[in-house]
Amino acid sequence: MSQEKPNTYTAEFRASAVKLANESDKPITQVAKDLGINVNTLHTWIGKYSRPKESDKAIRTDEHLYDELKRLKKEVARLTEERDLLKKAAGVLCQGAAVKYAWIKQHTADFSVNTMCRFLQVSRSAYYDWLHRMPTANEKDDTGLTGILEGLFEKSRATYGTRRLKAALLGRDRTVSRRRIGRLMREAGLTCKTKRKFKATTNSRHDLPVAPNHLDRQFAVDQPNQVYAGDITYIPTQEGWLYLAVVIDLYSRQVVGWSMAEHMRTQLVNDALLMAIWKRKPDKGLLWHTDQGSQYASDSHRTLLAQHGIRQSMSRKGNCWDNSVSESFFHTLKTELVHHQCYQTRTEAKQDIFEYIEVFYNRERLHSANGYLSPVDYELQQKAA
Repeated sequence: MSQEKPNTYTAEFRASAVKLANESDKPITQVAKDLGINVNTLHTWIGKYSRPKESDKAIRTDEHLYDELKRLKKEVARLTEERDLLKKAAGVLCQGAAVKYAWIKQHTADFSVNTMCRFLQVSRSAYYDWLHRMPTANEKDDTGLTGILEGLFEKSRATYGTRRLKAALLGRDRTVSRRRIGRLMREAGLTCKTKRKFKATTNSRHDLPVAPNHLDRQFAVDQPNQVYAGDITYIPTQEGWLYLAVVIDLYSRQVVGWSMAEHMRTQLVNDALLMAIWKRKPDKGLLWHTDQGSQYASDSHRTLLAQHGIRQSMSRKGNCWDNSVSESFFHTLKTELVHHQCYQTRTEAKQDIFEYIEVFYNRERLHSANGYLSPVDYELQQKAA
């Protein structure tokens, strides 16, 4: 992979990438691969943006505090294991003994047999008797398939239901009915994250110029960098609101630009669009569709569009369906991530959202509009065709 040009990524993107590399359990090479950047570039950013913390040095020089930290880490690991067991095994608590035995067998690499038998209230000796019984062909197949489903479900961050899991299995040349997938999910305690509604944030009560609705709900686009859609939403934290602006390429539904700040002034949407322009370098004539928010109707934003030869399109007032792709992305972001977190700081929320967009949503999450391919994989497949 060739070295990226310096202006391909914003300073906000670079700092977030460094923070992800420093805090992730993955090797730096894997983090770079997840983000789609050159590993040497990521090393360069780490050298530039990383700074040693004086508090870390103090801990290392104080033997008592260092030992206490090790003890607390061990205790956290134990509690985390118990929590993970509760999450994974909850769905089989009310099942029969055979289902519980099968679950225990599948998870012996994750938890001790004693712990699982005690939690599931089954006899350890009865489990071992069952273990030495010759399983039927169907039981063997169910056991193997359940293991695959658990891996796919974990990779999806507990967001995939039977429809996407079926598509993921098809990608592995395995045809399985949604009914069977649902049964195995229930037996394995695989429960998708619940969904809740959310509200948009932009203010269309202004006297600024409003562009016509050139898009007219034509969301199917056959070439990249022809039509972008954008919007703003808010993320609650203990410090106050964090505002997120995104730019989505309708061709693949990839988030090609984003920006986060504690305000929702015009700079927020300008920074998101500039990221997309620097990253994708679209030709003049790009259609840019948003709602009638004052940020998008501002003089500053319209000047930016004119400088890059971008045509502006706006939804009808109060009609969320005219910008349903952006609305759908925010719905997905909030129901799969934000609604399940309680962010203490805006910085914490920024890092979580950065990782969700750049690693999971763009590169891993199966999208129904792409034939159940991730946005990045869809573009690669279409380019190779």
